[in-house]
Amino acid sequence: MHTDLDDAEVATAAALAGADVVRRMYGGPLTRFDKGAGDFATAADVAAERAILDVLRTARPDDAVLGEESGQHGAAGSARQWLVDPLCGTLNYAAGSMLAAVNVALQDGTLRDGTLRDGALRDGAAAVADPFSGEVFRTDGTSARVRRDGVDARLEPTSATRLVDVNLDPPFPAAPGFRAVDLLAHPGFGERFRPRVVSTTLAVAWVAAGRRAAYVTDGDGLAGSVHFAAGIALCRAAGCLVTGLDGAPLGPRSRGLVVAADAGTHAQLMSMIHGGSRR
Repeated sequence: MHTDLDDAEVATAAALAGADVVRRMYGGPLTRFDKGAGDFATAADVAAERAILDVLRTARPDDAVLGEESGQHGAAGSARQWLVDPLCGTLNYAAGSMLAAVNVALQDGTLRDGTLRDGALRDGAAAVADPFSGEVFRTDGTSARVRRDGVDARLEPTSATRLVDVNLDPPFPAAPGFRAVDLLAHPGFGERFRPRVVSTTLAVAWVAAGRRAAYVTDGDGLAGSVHFAAGIALCRAAGCLVTGLDGAPLGPRSRGLVVAADAGTHAQLMSMIHGGSRR
């Protein structure tokens, strides 16, 4: 590992290191670790996170890291903290599905409460690796690209597919005000879009890549989540519209997440979310 790499290359190297572990362990026997409420991690999650941490410790030894499986490394109030989700889509992966992602994101210049002095979250470098396609979606915080076979191409969001990924996994903290099943049942949804349920944040990167028109999920505190930070950074850098369920810019106190390829798609989804499921 070359320690003179820039942050985007570090994020890419770390995500690819995790993806290599995920790919190598796929299909084999996996020890499961219960996390409660039906959630679990596998030996692949743990091993992939260890590989990612090795890259980050070597390249950025002074930075803090928050890993989904191993928790906090370094000072939680550090101005530079990496957020690591070593295997997003664990349930898919454990069931033999290749729909999974490895997420690595840097939040740079943050205070202890996760905000900047001006009150806004700032995206740093981030990478989302697909262990099975070999693609890695990456950003330096300004531009967004996908690397395939060592070649980078700019990410170009578009709603042309009309495919919208909707996360149906509990919990549902916004209910009854918002329920994903109500959005799917809205007559206008079926007229304009086609639903998909990938059950991994790989789908967020697909919005940036033009493979999905939008992504919608419930949840709290997603702006600083190890699961979503990398995908959010990618989508913002690619020019997507990223908000909470209320349509306001995403922040530390936002509820839910709506990522849309363009303003028109976002406006249509907002109308359905706030207009009721049967209007």
